[in-house]
Amino acid sequence: MMRSVPVNAPSGQYEVKIGSGILSLLGQAVAERTKAKKCMVVCGENVSPLYAPTVLQSLRDAGLEADKIVFPAGEETKCLQRYGELLNALADLRLTRSDCVIALGGGVTGDLAGFAAATYQRGIAYVQVPTTLLAAVDSSVGGKTAIDLPAGKNQAGAFYQPSLVLCDTDTLSTLPQRELRAGYAEVIKYGVLGDAGLFQKLEKQSISLPEIIETCVRCKAEIVAEDEYDTGRRRLLNLGHTFGHAVESRSHFTLLHGEAVAIGMGMICRAAVKKKYLSKEDCERITALLEKTGLPTESPYGPDELYETLLLDKKFSGGKLHLIVPCSIGKCDIVPVTPEELREWLEMSYE
Repeated sequence: MMRSVPVNAPSGQYEVKIGSGILSLLGQAVAERTKAKKCMVVCGENVSPLYAPTVLQSLRDAGLEADKIVFPAGEETKCLQRYGELLNALADLRLTRSDCVIALGGGVTGDLAGFAAATYQRGIAYVQVPTTLLAAVDSSVGGKTAIDLPAGKNQAGAFYQPSLVLCDTDTLSTLPQRELRAGYAEVIKYGVLGDAGLFQKLEKQSISLPEIIETCVRCKAEIVAEDEYDTGRRRLLNLGHTFGHAVESRSHFTLLHGEAVAIGMGMICRAAVKKKYLSKEDCERITALLEKTGLPTESPYGPDELYETLLLDKKFSGGKLHLIVPCSIGKCDIVPVTPEELREWLEMSYE
């Protein structure tokens, strides 16, 4: 059974297709959704041998000329050098504004390929084909694309919606367990920020993987339709990310993004209890589910180390940062804080 979730972003509407064994249908879907005659498949070195042959054959069977470019796996690939290499590869293939980029992989590949698509010839179509749980439930949907700069994570990017997202759940079977656990951090995030029913099902382990992906995507699609450019409600999706990004950066990306988000959620929940936003019981439930999933919840770095990194957060605007604070399981508030107040929240996040 193939599930389909519409995303009605103001700048572009598209479908997220979710199902088992649907990777071979990609070419037909791309041909129907775009006017492309040529496609560049962008993938990481771990994903390429597993799924690039099927993707390339599917595209060619649909009458499309297809090539691929392979990058090293890991966050370090989201950099100016690799971004430049990708733009030059698109030019060398003579892609035009009517052609298409295919992002085959996890969040790093999707961010890099999406940003290149957004900026090459002022924007060409791209398709997200997530092969990690984190990308399937979160980063492949919503149009956030970016690369990192020495100053911090995702410092250069664009809001640019894909033309299609195709998630073959069979690709998740080859994920290392650590990567799969990291993806569940984003799943738990959706339960905490807006779906108590999902959170309860995760606690009881009474929900299938396809249902998890569809539930998370529907939640994100609703938020993106209301706030595409992250100026209001979409900020809720940053739950766990403010402290989490700082932890991730301090680790020099030896921590996976989902692991850092889990730490960030644990930290903000502890601070929220001390600030009287969240009950101790709900904090313990959230922490317990993260830990039961095999995720960390405490920062290996002290507040002084993290604070300097936090001050570089791109979400600072008008001298304030919008902190996403849990109030109960299924409800969060957006709390604007000054740098001084942020320091207080940070210190309260430690036991």
